[in-house]
Amino acid sequence: MKRWISLLCACACILAVLAAGCGAPAPGVQGAASGSGAAGAASQPGPDMPAASQPAAQPLSRPVRLGALRGPTAMGMVRLMQDAETGASAGRYEFQISGAADELVPLLIKGELDAAALPANLAATLAAKAGLQVAAVNTLGVLYVVATGPGIGSFEDLRGKTVLSTGKGTTPEYVLGYLMEQNGIGPDEITVEYKSEAAEVLAALGQGEGDAAVLPQPYVAAAQQKLSVRVVLDLTEEWEKASPDSALVTGVLAVRREFAQQYPEALRQLLAEYEQSVGWVAANPAEAAPLIESYGITPSAAIAEQALPACNIVWLSGAEMKQKLSGYLAVLYGQDPASVGGSLPGDDFYYGA
Repeated sequence: MKRWISLLCACACILAVLAAGCGAPAPGVQGAASGSGAAGAASQPGPDMPAASQPAAQPLSRPVRLGALRGPTAMGMVRLMQDAETGASAGRYEFQISGAADELVPLLIKGELDAAALPANLAATLAAKAGLQVAAVNTLGVLYVVATGPGIGSFEDLRGKTVLSTGKGTTPEYVLGYLMEQNGIGPDEITVEYKSEAAEVLAALGQGEGDAAVLPQPYVAAAQQKLSVRVVLDLTEEWEKASPDSALVTGVLAVRREFAQQYPEALRQLLAEYEQSVGWVAANPAEAAPLIESYGITPSAAIAEQALPACNIVWLSGAEMKQKLSGYLAVLYGQDPASVGGSLPGDDFYYGA
């Protein structure tokens, strides 16, 4: 029982990350490695400024400072974290792993972090205030509809049902509302009951208070280790059906604009090594899971290994990133403009696109 309570608490922190909300302070995880070398491509002006006004490109004499939030958006980074720690990376990196976005945001604004893996809509909200650009999408959707009984396999099956969820006024509400619209289901045809915590959602579901629930990974994996819960809808797949030109995006790598302009070679090297790390994690979940646990990203390696295939760890950059992410942000804006900071970011938000 104590172990299960600890899993619930850790996963509740991950839910706070998905909502880009506040949580208890979490210790940072740092690793640095010495190395040399840089990407061979020539420096190019950033997309937001003319070449004449660009700060002069410089070599970086210190480690790149990276932040990430516990949960899926940090999972793809763990091979890079290990390589930095052991000296196997080409670049030099320091890491700050936090349990809440409000721990990282001030560091980005003050320039104490160069880049961070953040919820996509939070990056858009901070684009102007923190001078951020998005360099890559690192996580697609992690939301799933789960149920304890039979009879639900489509959105149509949810008509007239009660669905439990966390995230009132945040991403889960906007995603569910959009997909209901796209499936021809009115807001009064499904009763959505919002709870403050995922543990409360599961307790209510187990007591028969709802027919289904919306939960993120890796919380679904943690729940499946204890309760008789099955996944009935993958909301990432449902999004693709409804909006094939965009994607349900959970996490991005946001980079300070000033850093991108001053240190383009260091950024290119980071992106290359981060992309390799994402590929390794996606291809090797059994080997990645212990690293994910060791860096405090999930509460256990078993949960990480079970959840990884459903966490949609990816690497999208350039034009593909812009297409998928801009479409997603436009949907959120249509649901609630405040969810992306009141206005959609401009083209210069998408680094390298």
